[in-house]
Amino acid sequence: MAPQDDKTTPPPLPEPLRVPVADSHTHLDMQDSTVGEALAKAASVGVTTVVQVGCDLAGSRWAADTAAAYDSVHATVALHPNEAPRIVLGDPDGWSRQGARQPGGDAALDTALDEIDTLAARPEVRGVGETGLDHFRTGPDGVAAQQRSFRAHIEIAKRHGKALVIHDRDAHEDVLRILREEGAPERTVFHCYSGDADMARICAEAGYFMSFAGNVTFKNAQPLRDALAVAPPELVLVETDAPFLTPVPYRGRANAPYLIPYTLRAMAEVKGMTEDALASAVAANTARAFGY
Repeated sequence: MAPQDDKTTPPPLPEPLRVPVADSHTHLDMQDSTVGEALAKAASVGVTTVVQVGCDLAGSRWAADTAAAYDSVHATVALHPNEAPRIVLGDPDGWSRQGARQPGGDAALDTALDEIDTLAARPEVRGVGETGLDHFRTGPDGVAAQQRSFRAHIEIAKRHGKALVIHDRDAHEDVLRILREEGAPERTVFHCYSGDADMARICAEAGYFMSFAGNVTFKNAQPLRDALAVAPPELVLVETDAPFLTPVPYRGRANAPYLIPYTLRAMAEVKGMTEDALASAVAANTARAFGY
């Protein structure tokens, strides 16, 4: 197999951005490098800030501690939408990083949410998320736990004045409905935006940020590109969701913050903007969204 076809070989460094930007959503704790290595590699191509996202209690603690240790890292903390049903109903297959778990019921979810609330008060924590709904991986039996958790995270974000970071998979209408019912925080981010152009117009009207990941470059992602095309430049963010969603032409390899330039350049083409203009907008938007 030729080296360029080896999916285990990290993609090459892209040409550096002239205007530095932030990776608005990454998982450094799931990547095959040290935090210092990942940050240095990203900074070398103009990705000078990252938002480290928590998905469970252990990951949220790690995100907060890592952000406290590195000036270029900001944290978010949360129970992922798929984590809430695992806490309530148990996880007999051990799909999550904690391994097999027994059902804990609503009391266990309340205890976990109390710790997220405590972590959200820390100054290095800039957001509450990723929270939201996932109708792809969690079945009907987990809907109640997901929705209760989502509503609790909205309340936590508003009480602490932090951004809300939303995971929305196959759940657009329910996510938008719960945001209306609860009242969205002042700063709300749709991570790895997955809606169409019509939903992008709804988000824009509400002032929600839309963060686009490497899947906007995928061949079958025209609806995402259509959404990006109508999203106001002042509400657009860029992210990796690393180690997932590596942009074309390196789809299938592990993603990392240093690959942001590939996605941003593809986005600029869709938006009909220069690379520098979009990077300037994205940098300002990310700082505004996460309050740093």
